[in-house]
Amino acid sequence: MPQLQAPVGRPYPFAYFLTIDNQSAETVTITARKWLVRDDQTGAIEVMEGDGVVGEKPRLGPGQAFSYNSYHVCRGPAAVTGAFFGENEVGEKIVVRIPEFRLTPPDSDPDDCPF
Repeated sequence: MPQLQAPVGRPYPFAYFLTIDNQSAETVTITARKWLVRDDQTGAIEVMEGDGVVGEKPRLGPGQAFSYNSYHVCRGPAAVTGAFFGENEVGEKIVVRIPEFRLTPPDSDPDDCPF
């Protein structure tokens, strides 16, 4: 997303679009999230975590979904993974892992990535 602002040392802003889809038979509330962004060039891992999702704590009944978008700025190719944390109506904790996805700038060669 080159139209988004990015600092000089991290010139690649990436937008991502997610949908959290409750495929269980229970109502769940998403209470927190944690993202790990691993820089391919340095191996450094940036951790981003906090309450809810984009300022909300969505409550999802069976079959309901919550969609949102956000963005992250990188200095080069990176791998992203993480988890959503929540609980059902009786307070049991739920963790849903986010499969790894890639942030690959258009001027980098994906074959050079170590993953």
